[in-house]
Amino acid sequence: MTLPTPSDPTVPGTPYPVPADSLRHRHLLGLADYAPDEIRLILQTARAFREVLDRRIRSVPSLRGVTCCNLFFENSTRTRLSFELAEKRLSADVMNFSASGSSVSKGETLKDTARNIEAMKVDLAVIRHRSAGAAHFLTRCIDGIVVNAGDGQHEHPTQALLDALTMSDLAVPGRDGLAGFDFRGLNVTILGDIAHSRVARSNVYGLTALGAHVTLCGPRTMMPAEVEAALDGRDVTVTDRLDVALDGCDVAMALRIQLERQGDEIGLTPSLREYHTMYGVRPEHLDQNPDLWVMHPGPVNRGVELAGEVVDSDRSVILDQVTNGVAVRMAVLYLLAGADTFTDAEPGS
Repeated sequence: MTLPTPSDPTVPGTPYPVPADSLRHRHLLGLADYAPDEIRLILQTARAFREVLDRRIRSVPSLRGVTCCNLFFENSTRTRLSFELAEKRLSADVMNFSASGSSVSKGETLKDTARNIEAMKVDLAVIRHRSAGAAHFLTRCIDGIVVNAGDGQHEHPTQALLDALTMSDLAVPGRDGLAGFDFRGLNVTILGDIAHSRVARSNVYGLTALGAHVTLCGPRTMMPAEVEAALDGRDVTVTDRLDVALDGCDVAMALRIQLERQGDEIGLTPSLREYHTMYGVRPEHLDQNPDLWVMHPGPVNRGVELAGEVVDSDRSVILDQVTNGVAVRMAVLYLLAGADTFTDAEPGS
């Protein structure tokens, strides 16, 4: 069998992507320290897995014999289901944990929960937690691989990866390199509650690593203090004017207002109606920017960050993001835990 190459990640008749190289990280805790070639490797592998998901038999044996545990200490729908489906598509053994109804509700600490899971011989743990740094802490508690599914206001790396994969499929005038994950010249605007968003942070790291220019836009009350200084030389601009942020923009990514993370910081915006007037993407913005694509990590609050007509328009790729989430998470799990167990067996064998 002829193995796929980095420029051609699949060969007709072979359903498994073979990376040209392996990741230099044992865990995926964030994108801040991932090099551009590692990010491209994940995206390239995800594109190959997306082709697998379009086949009649969608499961591959890449993680057969690997036990994955999904530790979700925060409510989640898309991310939890996406990881679970990705693990099952890779033929892994799957354990699901949620804080509600578990020993955590009785006072058990994250460390003790992790040690019990370690005693069950889990190979890989996916964790979502309200506290920043929880995924890093977990790496000190278990010997298995750790994947960060969102930790507080820190990072949400797989969301940023699926966003990048979605952007690579877009038809953007004058941007011929997107399919090859060369994002130089691509202008992406991230709108909304930047200060409390782990999605925004991971997207800044991931998109600028691929060469994109990122504009952060939102009320100054929802922008991190001294944000310009914290950008560490990355190709990012900051504005509180929506018209400026959308001028020349190729992709607008709207974010939900993170009320659950704002704590006692009340009054960050006078009202949701005013927020929509000042920062919501509406049909007139699509008319004024005919090449603009719209994204959202979900869940969407219609009439707040996006008008309902924008959500349902053919310029919205929100559901494409959901589809790409499974492929990206398959790629991450495969590259971290399953690359050494590559097999050319047929699906279902």
